[in-house]
Amino acid sequence: MTSLSILTFAPAPSPAAEPDDHEYVASSLVTVDRIPTRGGAAVHIHQDSDGTLSSDCTGCGEYAWTLAVTRDFARAHAATCFREPRPLRSAA
Repeated sequence: MTSLSILTFAPAPSPAAEPDDHEYVASSLVTVDRIPTRGGAAVHIHQDSDGTLSSDCTGCGEYAWTLAVTRDFARAHAATCFREPRPLRSAA
């Protein structure tokens, strides 16, 4: 019998679309690893104060959070993402 894990993927949040408390949420995350992708971008792995991990890709914008996110999950994404890094938004 095989088990199936369901993961939720979404584009990385846009700062313009986030509520004012977004800075508080982001400040509770600690980047614990950065894995280069095949396209020259990076998958950043973050750990929240409760110990859960999330990852986001600077190439395709994929954001993943689930209790099953591990460094291996992020490595697998980094190995298959060929998108170049997205340009940084300038603070206007």
